[in-house]
Amino acid sequence: MPPSWLPPLVLFESYEGDWYRYLDALYDFFRRDFIDHKPVFDARRVGLKRHPLSQGKEATFWHLISEGSSEEERIPDMRRCERIRWPRPIMENSYDGMIKVWKNMRGREARICLWLEAEEYLLVLADRVDYVLPWTAYVVDRPHTKRKLQKEFDEYWKNQGAKNG
Repeated sequence: MPPSWLPPLVLFESYEGDWYRYLDALYDFFRRDFIDHKPVFDARRVGLKRHPLSQGKEATFWHLISEGSSEEERIPDMRRCERIRWPRPIMENSYDGMIKVWKNMRGREARICLWLEAEEYLLVLADRVDYVLPWTAYVVDRPHTKRKLQKEFDEYWKNQGAKNG
């Protein structure tokens, strides 16, 4: 049972299979959630990675709806697309016990992970100290990825307890 604050999926079929109409609708949701009405996470502003712009749309948008290691070769992921309305409410409800929140390092980059495990969805924020950037988000449905995330979460909170104990 999804939490009551989680919006419904945005389905491709609702746009009669027209990719361009669907893309426009996805971007409208993104624009409303992150550009027109700026969210706040943990008392910090939420910024956007604007460049490189592609088709007039910010890099953050593409990272929320597509996958790929190269900016120029990202491929839309329909499961990410369907969940375009989820990142903002997940940030706004990060204190809900359904969301597992922890910090980690990816290379030299500080990240904040928000895992809505019941819905198999992970939102990753780049931690820039006085602000955050939505970095990526994706469906977590592989057992080994779930185990890895759970291990990261457990280790983070175990270490937090050791620091405070």
